Amino acid sequence: MGFYKDKYDCIVIGGALAGLASAIQLASSGLSVLVLERHNLPGGIATSFVRNGREMEASLHEMMSIGEPHKPLKIRRFLEEFGIKVDWMRVPEAYRLVVEKENIDITLHAGFSGSIENDKFVKGDFKAAKEIEQKYPGTFKEVNRLLNLCASVYNSVNVLSIKKCSKIKMLLKHSDFVKTAGYSTQEVLDKFNLPSKVKDILKAYWIYVGSPFKDLPFTIYAVLMADYLIGGSYVCREFSHELSLRMAERAVELGVQIEYNQEVIKILTENNHTTGVITKRNDKINAPYVITSTYPNTAYAKMIDDVPLDAIKNTNSREIGLTCVSVILTLDAKPRDLNIKDYSVFSSETNMDLDAIWENGKTLGPYNYLTTICLNYANKDCVEDGLTSLSITYLPHPSAFINVKKEEYLSLKRKIAKDMIETVSKRLNVNLFEHIVDIEIEMPHSVAHYTADYMGSIYGYRHTMEDHIVARLQMSEDENYIKGLAFAGAHGISGDGMSPCITNGRKAAKTILSFMKEEKYLED
Repeated sequence: MGFYKDKYDCIVIGGALAGLASAIQLASSGLSVLVLERHNLPGGIATSFVRNGREMEASLHEMMSIGEPHKPLKIRRFLEEFGIKVDWMRVPEAYRLVVEKENIDITLHAGFSGSIENDKFVKGDFKAAKEIEQKYPGTFKEVNRLLNLCASVYNSVNVLSIKKCSKIKMLLKHSDFVKTAGYSTQEVLDKFNLPSKVKDILKAYWIYVGSPFKDLPFTIYAVLMADYLIGGSYVCREFSHELSLRMAERAVELGVQIEYNQEVIKILTENNHTTGVITKRNDKINAPYVITSTYPNTAYAKMIDDVPLDAIKNTNSREIGLTCVSVILTLDAKPRDLNIKDYSVFSSETNMDLDAIWENGKTLGPYNYLTTICLNYANKDCVEDGLTSLSITYLPHPSAFINVKKEEYLSLKRKIAKDMIETVSKRLNVNLFEHIVDIEIEMPHSVAHYTADYMGSIYGYRHTMEDHIVARLQMSEDENYIKGLAFAGAHGISGDGMSPCITNGRKAAKTILSFMKEEKYLED
């Protein structure tokens, strides 16, 4: 089948959000781009599936960095810039946190009185700080000061992730970033005069970063909190696959060639520079530049024959981030009838001891810290009237599943799901088992098989004080070990989540463009 050109400017391996963002960015510069996707549809984890004629979201899929149409943030602006139309729906609250043993039950909402201009948040009052003040009087000033510090660091990260900055300018223009860059989240929180319960409330998003606060760079925490509590979160009306499809359609309109059911098994190099790829069906396709969404662990170990030793050392020094266990349910009653009153709930069966929760994530359960999402409250049309769409999720460490034997898998999968449903049933005081219409259980193995992501990780490399985002930003160009090769995906510098994947994809495209300019390829 001769449907490949003799040569492309760039080949993109993987048609998920990062790969599609890369392809769109490159095609807009007039380059010839080929996307090779191992599945028959785009999106990676940003997809949906059908059970009994009913479409179900594949997992928990909120998007940050969207913003309102009149105050767009960077992801909405990127999509609008390239004419990608997505029907965004704002979720109603940031989160509700329930920790019975600490007598904590509070709901926080996104909202900010300060101005937002080009992703820069100008100091203001946070709605979440006011809501905490109502429950814990006298805390508003300190909570608001902390969240404004987060916003300031967020502003700096947005600039420094795309622009080089001298040390003097960094000190003058990004003082909050510089002051906090060397500290963990726990060290910074300890500097604020807040009750322990309030600090626990501000730890709720912990599950989305997956490092104990004593080892989590404050920079990461700050970006997460600012993004969630200022801009809020959004979902696609037609589920996350709407975003994938719209991006793929636009890529094709821009001239990108997308071929599905084409798995790449080799990235070809010569004199430490990419020259093309080989697919599983043994097609050799030529291109001087390659972007891959495979983890460096996989690319260096299996896909590239001659790998610089420094690349292997650097990859092996990094710790893989979290994976996913998710139970997606369709229930036979309306949310209120099942005592489900919120869109997003974090709940702990013990307390907010993050060290203990972290260790719990290295086991096969039962898990003590769960997040539940009732999609009905963000998208009333997600299921037929009278039904409820509910997901229960925990993000464990992949190492917990390494020794699971094939013959143990199904029973383990069912046990974990049963424990999670029982835990949420107890909190709701409703037996959810009696209301299940459809159920799907996603395990780390599901992610690993579907996406080929290393060890089923959905969150790339864990952010720690030893592997700090600041160092990653400063050293990103030094880590281009193979000329012409760039990585795009959750394992990129910007970190985990759907929005960062798009950012990582765009950054990979810019890396390729810088290679082309340096090698005078664009002048040909």
